Amino acid sequence: MNNRPRVVITGMGAITNLGHDAKSTWAGMREGRSGITRIHGPEFAKFDDKWKVRIAGQVLNWSPGPWIEPALARRYDRFSLLGMGAAVEAVNDSGVNFSSEDPERCGVVVGSGVGGIITIEDGVLVMHEKGPHRLSPLTVPKLMVNAATGNISIMFGLQGPASAHATACASSGHAIGDAAEYIRKGHADVMIAGGAEAAVSPLCVGAFMTMTALSTRNDEPTRASRPFDRNRDGFVLAEGAAMYVLESEAHARKRGARILAEIVGHANASDGTHITAPDAAGRGAMRSMRWAMQDAKLNNDQIGYVNAHGTSTPLGDKAEVQAVSTLFGDHAVKSRGGKLMMSSTKSMHGHGLGASGAIETIACVHALTDGVIAPTINLDNPDEGFDLDLVPHHARERRVDYVMNNTFGFGGHNVTLILGRYSA
Repeated sequence: MNNRPRVVITGMGAITNLGHDAKSTWAGMREGRSGITRIHGPEFAKFDDKWKVRIAGQVLNWSPGPWIEPALARRYDRFSLLGMGAAVEAVNDSGVNFSSEDPERCGVVVGSGVGGIITIEDGVLVMHEKGPHRLSPLTVPKLMVNAATGNISIMFGLQGPASAHATACASSGHAIGDAAEYIRKGHADVMIAGGAEAAVSPLCVGAFMTMTALSTRNDEPTRASRPFDRNRDGFVLAEGAAMYVLESEAHARKRGARILAEIVGHANASDGTHITAPDAAGRGAMRSMRWAMQDAKLNNDQIGYVNAHGTSTPLGDKAEVQAVSTLFGDHAVKSRGGKLMMSSTKSMHGHGLGASGAIETIACVHALTDGVIAPTINLDNPDEGFDLDLVPHHARERRVDYVMNNTFGFGGHNVTLILGRYSA
């Protein structure tokens, strides 16, 4: 495995509540701007007085043109459209021309936590109001979790490895790691990978609300997502997508591509303790991080920045801080002179469930290329015992050579990606 192909990132695309492309999404993160607002949408009006949660991170004023006609857009669930739009941007950004590539050496992996949940909700309403004969024949092709993967493959005529991950909030972390592994193993030269989610729907908001997982800070939407703060009261549900073009280093260099960063390691591990609550000591998260560093052949002190899962939930944030503090030790703990920085960009864009890891990879890439660490906004009073540099309020300039991206999900799924500054 010592001569395995190196995997590099050559293109990025995103559609989020911070911006409708990767550049503006990063600008929002760098500025410390919140994309959280009051929930928009007539579908919430029917139960207007029943919503204890009235805030979300919605992608507003976005349409899928010009790459798809409005009439054709109706054939896809919103999560697929978001994923397809981000993929188009990533491909354009990379400069790869699939018409001149071997289609059997190019593939797609996309993660999504709930897939076509909007299509499912609409279908149930049609069933009850009009009967099964009125269901759209496109219902199944729209709601499938693998629909984004399939549709992106079809858009670009890709015939190589293709799969979809549905591991809750770890989905896109799994997808990017899986895509990198196809290249490492020599099964592909180019992969599109990332995540897409469109879960700001009545069913999802209502379900997470009854779990008491969501913030109810309705009067202060931009201050509601506050990872690591002692006054955090839950996460803010969000939607969006982010996609990347991954290539073998040899393929990227041969075509003269601009290389943004390198994926040097990845791993995943299960808590094996509870279907929704994280392991209190963060042991699954620690295994994931440790195994990823072993995969990358790095020591603790070589990681300069951790993009935290950091959802703003009382239990989740505590477990992650415990895991990072224990694993990294003196390198992380501020009172012992630790230099490691860790922030949560969910403080700005909220929790995009299965798309979150992909969206947050934007901050990881720019930490390497720009030397800028995105902040954790709304961190006014760090919780007791959170003795880490959590980069409060404002972005920070610092050169880092390796960054870690954590994504953890219901079911006890823990995924860690490690990216490095690229050098030939």
